[in-house]
Amino acid sequence: MEELNRKNHWKNIYQTKALNEVSWYQEKPETSLYFFEKFQVPLDAKIIDIGGGDSFLVNHLLKLGYTDLSVLDIAEASLERAKIRLGEDADKVKWIVSDIVTFVPIEKYDVWHDRAAFHFLSTENEVAAYTEVVKNNLQDNGLLIVGTFSENGPLKCSGIEIKQYSQTQLSHVFEDSFKKIECFNVDHATPFNTTQNFTFCSFLKAA
Repeated sequence: MEELNRKNHWKNIYQTKALNEVSWYQEKPETSLYFFEKFQVPLDAKIIDIGGGDSFLVNHLLKLGYTDLSVLDIAEASLERAKIRLGEDADKVKWIVSDIVTFVPIEKYDVWHDRAAFHFLSTENEVAAYTEVVKNNLQDNGLLIVGTFSENGPLKCSGIEIKQYSQTQLSHVFEDSFKKIECFNVDHATPFNTTQNFTFCSFLKAA
C-alpha cells in the first residue's frame, strides 16, 4: 500500500472508530509489559513504540516511571487521541507522525517496541527498509521487541492484508543483525469476543 493511501486509511479508522472498537484494543498490554519486566529495562532508557497510536502501553510505562518515551504512528489522529487521554502527562512523551518505512530518527534508542505494525509491511522493500532503520538506530545491545500475527492468526486487519509470521520466520527476518532471545505465541482477546494468535520475539542488537 502506498504511503498516502496508508495514511488516509488509518486516518479514517481513527476518526470513525472508538478506542474499544478496534481489534487491537488492550486496556493492559500484558505481553509487552512482560518484556520490560523480564529485561529490567532501566527507567531512563530511550524507548520507542512503533505504531503505538493510542494504545495504553505509554500510559503504563509512564506509571512505572519511564522518562524517555517516544510513540510513532502514521495516523496523527491516533496520537492526538492518546494526548487527550494522557492530559498533562502527554508533555512527557515525544510524539512522531511518520510511516515507519520512511522514518528518519534523530536519536538512537535502547528499546524498540512494535506490537503489530511490522506485519502490515507486505513487500520485500518495505521489510528491508524497516530492518535497516532498526539496525541503524538501535543502540548496540539494545532490545528489539516485535509482535505480529502468527501463521494461525488473521489474514487481514482493518481491511488490510497482513503478512503472517511463525516464530522461525520472524527470527529469520532479523537474524543478520540481531541475536534472538526468545519467541513465543500468545492469544489476544479482542473486544468482539474473538481471539487472535500472535507471534512475539525479542532480540538483542549485535554489538
